[in-house]
Amino acid sequence: MRLGVLDVGSNTVHLLVVDARRGGHPTPMTSEKDQLRLAENLDASGALTKAGSDALVRTVARAKVSAAAARCTDLLAFATSALRDATNSAAVLARVRDEAGVALQVLPGEDEARYTFLAVRRWYGWSAGRLLVLDIGGGSLELAAGRDEHPAAAASLPLGAGRLTREWFRSDPPARREIDALRDHLDAELVPVARRLRRAGIPELAVGTSKTFRSLARLTGAAPSSAGPRARRVLTDVGLRQLAAFITRMSSGDLAELEGVSSSRAHQLVAGALVAEAAMRALQVEQLEICPWALREGVILRRLDTLDGTAQIDRSAQDAPDRLGCLTSYEARCTG
Repeated sequence: MRLGVLDVGSNTVHLLVVDARRGGHPTPMTSEKDQLRLAENLDASGALTKAGSDALVRTVARAKVSAAAARCTDLLAFATSALRDATNSAAVLARVRDEAGVALQVLPGEDEARYTFLAVRRWYGWSAGRLLVLDIGGGSLELAAGRDEHPAAAASLPLGAGRLTREWFRSDPPARREIDALRDHLDAELVPVARRLRRAGIPELAVGTSKTFRSLARLTGAAPSSAGPRARRVLTDVGLRQLAAFITRMSSGDLAELEGVSSSRAHQLVAGALVAEAAMRALQVEQLEICPWALREGVILRRLDTLDGTAQIDRSAQDAPDRLGCLTSYEARCTG
């Protein structure tokens, strides 16, 4: 089947189209991204602005057309922390449903962690043993640990790179006092969560996913994206500390000139590095493997797991508009 996944994140709206079958490896076919920066379009009350809502409706409508043109038989549409946190989330979701024809489902933070954990488990396989998975997004940090496909412990914290940049930094580059204050805050937030995750057992493999971790790994010497998704990439605590000491003195404009750093995310790289550093420190991790699969792939894999092997889905997205956005909760998918 051809499956579309529409991920409405804090920074980016990303449509990924894959050819997939139950028990098979999903093959990416097309990918479209729009940098909406929804989290930066929240007003003083925490509501998504009209301009942000208008842009979201237009982008989702275009994604629906693209999914139909790609002949997707199913489109799973979900939103993460930006809409999860917006005080007018229900009204925005209703607009998207009524005007764009797509029912976005807001994923709880812990479900994000669980879907991502599933993707990492499938990528590395059972031989990886007990896993610890970290995912830094624009609005939140997801963590999960366990030895099965479903983590024994999962958590989501409001420690995304974009959120922390907006809330803690007033200058560019950030002042030393701002960096020190953020480090103290991160330690206070992560220590109790790390204690809970460690009760799941000592990880045999620690993994980082997301654009932030990929950029940090690239800046510490990992293979470029041109080497392909199967090239082994790692991020060490020593390399990360050295990098953090370097980039905290650079402006976002200078950071955008570094290889592996996109101009749209350069301004939040310092906060991302500090989150990664604090998480590795709290969890006593010396090295992270960088996994190319994350939340979107986890959603795809769980969707395939729920398919009846005898069922044949032959309706295109054009013929089944009310199928768009049908994404049940993680728990329902695991038990259904």
